[in-house]
Amino acid sequence: MNLLESLTPDLMNNRALAWEHPPLNWGAIPEGGIRVHAPARADYFIDPGGAYVKDEAPYLYKNVGGNFVARALIRPTFATTFDSGVLMLRHDSRHWAKLCFEKTDFGTTAAVSVVTNGVSDDANGVDVHVEQLWLQACRVGDAFSFQYSLDGASWRMVRTFTIPVPRTIKVGIVAQSPIGPGTPIDFLYFSIEPRTVDSLRAGV
Repeated sequence: MNLLESLTPDLMNNRALAWEHPPLNWGAIPEGGIRVHAPARADYFIDPGGAYVKDEAPYLYKNVGGNFVARALIRPTFATTFDSGVLMLRHDSRHWAKLCFEKTDFGTTAAVSVVTNGVSDDANGVDVHVEQLWLQACRVGDAFSFQYSLDGASWRMVRTFTIPVPRTIKVGIVAQSPIGPGTPIDFLYFSIEPRTVDSLRAGV
């Protein structure tokens, strides 16, 4: 089920969705998803050198317990470096992970991942030259994985990892513009399935 289909503020409670740091502007788009306007300097990141801490981008999430597969189809407007649409898993401000379709500081667009356990790491994945990208996150017990796909059917691993989080965490989508003046991000699809993949690496 596409949790974003015809989504309105009135339907959010019915779908158990909530905003953390609500955007100033969001709404439905004809393709069946939503457009979220990321504010200026909106980001989630804890710099390992201690110089930069951000925890304030618009995050639309659902509480999810146990194993799951979450998917999002994201079409960013890449106005500024690091602008991105994000699939994020979160326990609290010090324990979370995100997979981004991002405009990198190397002049590319890529699947970029960040895992935060007290501080954040930052790992550029493969460069992808497309307007929209499928992102996937899987949980099996205490282990997680991220994948990306060009078609929503064939998945490529970005990384596997673990972070100390409880059985129930927040799973959702983020619009961010870490160094820019803000940008619209289209989220065309978002789903969460309570199931266990056979292979965390493959995501199937």
